[in-house]
Amino acid sequence: MSAVLPTYARAPIAFERGEGARLFTADGEAYLDFAGGIAVSLLGHAHPGLIKALTDQAAKVWHVSNVFQIPGQERLAQRLCEASFADRAFFTNSGAEAMECAIKTARKYHAVGGHPERYRLITFEGAFHGRTLATIAAGGQAKYIEGFGPKVEGFDQVTALDIDAVKAAIGPETAGILIEPVQGEGGVRVVPDAFLRALRELCDDEGLLLICDEIQCGMGRTGKLFAHEWAGVTPDIMAVAKGIGGGFPLGACLATEEAARGMTAGTHGSTYGGNPLAMAVGNAVLDHVLVPGFLEHVQEISLRFKQGLAALVDGHPDIFRGLRGRGLLLGLECVVPNTEVVAAARNAHLLLVGAGDNVVRLLPPLNITAEDVSAALEALEQAAIALEANSARSA
Repeated sequence: MSAVLPTYARAPIAFERGEGARLFTADGEAYLDFAGGIAVSLLGHAHPGLIKALTDQAAKVWHVSNVFQIPGQERLAQRLCEASFADRAFFTNSGAEAMECAIKTARKYHAVGGHPERYRLITFEGAFHGRTLATIAAGGQAKYIEGFGPKVEGFDQVTALDIDAVKAAIGPETAGILIEPVQGEGGVRVVPDAFLRALRELCDDEGLLLICDEIQCGMGRTGKLFAHEWAGVTPDIMAVAKGIGGGFPLGACLATEEAARGMTAGTHGSTYGGNPLAMAVGNAVLDHVLVPGFLEHVQEISLRFKQGLAALVDGHPDIFRGLRGRGLLLGLECVVPNTEVVAAARNAHLLLVGAGDNVVRLLPPLNITAEDVSAALEALEQAAIALEANSARSA
């Protein structure tokens, strides 16, 4: 019996090493990784540039805490701000921590502005913002909240991407609106650009803060550095994580100078957040993502992948019903249970991950090659044929 707390339904497989878009078992079996550690392995496995950055820093200093200046942190913050809407950055170890910082930043903004009663955030059905007590309350999904006592106060969820419903939810205690431009865990659901623009206008009119959760859809995953850029809008606060560290635990809360005005010395902190190891890797990730042509590659390879996936859906209507997503955050809508699709793909040596609304996510490295996309499509074809055969046998 394992001593590990059994909070995960783990697949019966373990990996010894990785290289590029592939993972290898101890027996040497290769699996094409289109799960990416759930959108984390932005540049694949064992990327030489990330290895060098980490090992070079590991030979110098690992940890000093935030009571001292950390040059790598200053550099990464400056680069992220220059590449985005933001003026300030706070570094964390995870996406949930980045969201906690975003929530606190929004509340503090109104408190220092003389309106401490404005602490509530409007959120959306199907959202996933993390596993802390506050972030499960923000997501509002019963399966994550149940059994953990009273739900943390301060979140008002609307059930549809309807601007009138959002307006109706605004009250004297509303501080802002929190949204994922693309819901990942919720089923790879892309928020329409027009709706994001309407939210931005509404926030401006009502004196609210627009907060984007780009933990999964940010850092180039959709073909723009951040997914909200497709709508031509900017948030006031944003949480990012996952791909920003390429596999090393790292997150960040980005904000404008105005939105961050209440976050002064002593208002927030993290012992490990922004440590020299994480900063070295984060800067190395940006060294690649910000290279001219990198995001264009994501857009181009995504188009090729979508075309192949659309043909797959057309060819296997008893297994798949549709395709969703943007860039290399893609989802196949399933007819059969998505767990069966994940298992069949794994049997074909392709790794996928499930999502809500009976969807499977496809999250390859952003530097994926056309050859590996073709290999993934072949594996999905094999998986679909196997599922159809199983269905025929049980009929």
